[in-house]
Amino acid sequence: MLRMSRAGLADRWTLFVGALLSVTLGVALVQSSLLLLISAATSSLEDGDAAVAMLGIMLGGATFLAGFIISSTFAFTVDQRRRDLALLRLVGGSRSQVRRLLLGEALLLGLGGAALGVPAGLVVMDVQEWLMHRFEFVPEGFTGQWRMWILGVSVGTGLLLAIAGVLVAAHRAARVRPLEALRETGPAARVMTAGRWIAGLLFFGGALALMIVAPHGGPAGGQAMAMNVAMPAAVAVVAFAPLLVPLLARLMPFGGGVLGSLARANVRDARRRSASVAAPLIVLVALVVGNTGAGTTFTTSGIAEVARSTRADLVVQGRVPAGFTDGTVSTELSLPGEITTGQGEDQETEAISVLVVDPAAYSAVHTTPVAVRGKAVVAGPGGDVPTSGTVHVRLPQGDLGELPVVGAVPATMSGGANLLLPPGLVPEAQLASASAVSYVALKPGADPAAVRTALARFGPVTSVGDWLKSDAAARNDINQKVLLMVLGLGALYALIGVVNAIVIGAATRRREFAEARVTGLTRGQVVRAALLEAYAVTGAGLLLGALAAASALIAAVATTSAVTGTATLDLPWTLIGVTALVALTVTGLTSLITSWSATRRAPVTLLAARE
Repeated sequence: MLRMSRAGLADRWTLFVGALLSVTLGVALVQSSLLLLISAATSSLEDGDAAVAMLGIMLGGATFLAGFIISSTFAFTVDQRRRDLALLRLVGGSRSQVRRLLLGEALLLGLGGAALGVPAGLVVMDVQEWLMHRFEFVPEGFTGQWRMWILGVSVGTGLLLAIAGVLVAAHRAARVRPLEALRETGPAARVMTAGRWIAGLLFFGGALALMIVAPHGGPAGGQAMAMNVAMPAAVAVVAFAPLLVPLLARLMPFGGGVLGSLARANVRDARRRSASVAAPLIVLVALVVGNTGAGTTFTTSGIAEVARSTRADLVVQGRVPAGFTDGTVSTELSLPGEITTGQGEDQETEAISVLVVDPAAYSAVHTTPVAVRGKAVVAGPGGDVPTSGTVHVRLPQGDLGELPVVGAVPATMSGGANLLLPPGLVPEAQLASASAVSYVALKPGADPAAVRTALARFGPVTSVGDWLKSDAAARNDINQKVLLMVLGLGALYALIGVVNAIVIGAATRRREFAEARVTGLTRGQVVRAALLEAYAVTGAGLLLGALAAASALIAAVATTSAVTGTATLDLPWTLIGVTALVALTVTGLTSLITSWSATRRAPVTLLAARE
């Protein structure tokens, strides 16, 4: 059967180019992310945790996208050959032989994808290294280290992704009766299989569960769950795509005339092809728009929440003396720290941010009062520390020992310091190196311009609103960079999946195009009809991707309402527009090129061919 598999690949290579490319890029992404992750984890980077966390997210995202795109591509490839497989059954081939034939093809494609993916992975690793240096995740001089054992991992990844991607499709192809496949009746014509229904309902349930639980997870937990809703929601929508894509695509404006009617009929009849083209678009929009929209929503909500809880008028990036008479001043000193909680096997140590504040001044410029004095601490708005009991606190230049936690400032959406300390607890020598921010609440009747001029000698002066925006931007800088790296490469891979689906579909439509031309349509009309069809399917994919993205946005809005008391939604309209424009451009150009190529030969030649 392996010989037949090899002959099948050679005979219908145009069908398998997309599958080979998907495996190649999947292996390259996984290999590159894994090598960089291990290099960062084993190096002595000062801030290696951020790089390791980012690469871990990227490795997980690459594995998910590779598995999803490859399985979709292989399923579509097998579906386009159902008549060939039916003929094989009619001449005596058994179900097990059909399975072995398809698995043999997957084995060869997996090996070929791994062979190409290993050198491609080195190129991808160079790109990822450049991005990591560009976004300052790693210092100059950091490079990913090659390891010989990665060859085995890459080959195994290629084989695993290819074989896993074809297993379900091979099982279904072997179960369909050959006459039903030739006539496209019965199970062969059914696009919504039991497996699709089960997978769709399971992932829909997972997305729904995250949406329900997110508002109860607090600031950190709620944000984490909301940012993960889009992935299962996208898989659920893709599972139901054969039903939803043709329905939505037929509602798109095709225009009148013969070409519009032909494109509408193709969308209606070729449900599997339409769903396969739309699937990567659904994932692309869901992840890019859903995750980015949820991130901007949380940022906007955090800024508004802090603004509502701050009574200050101005912010000075520096220390304002206590004797300043034109307003109430709360100078807050930030230091890195470390706390240890628990005893024995339950003991845990983690890095935190410490804020040294004057309780009376802090309470005067913030709506949340703080009552802490002596040798005691208060849990800060950043959370992640116990709100009662005792903690062992260490600062860069000294150990403060065991301290009781006597209160807590409610955790905020934008985070902040994990622990608040009174000034007398930390020696002045340690505070000399602390980063200082002073909040100033003007006295009634004070001249804001004069006060700003007086404060300027202590440091840059900004309004509270401008300060909150810049502070939020600085806090979210790492998260935004991680999103850009992960979603950027993921979006590129998803777009390649779209191109693959269109190329595979066009490779099997030569005879269909020829039939349209012998009925009176010109070559240009056939190409325009294919373009209309591509745009309709793209529009449906964008809408369904937006539906999946909406699940993350709903979870984000519900979380902001539960945490801050005010529901917030902030959509990245520019990114949404760019995503839609890129998707339409890519599908349009690919459709033009592939349909023009597929109609290159004379229609009579294609119709007279036996293949």
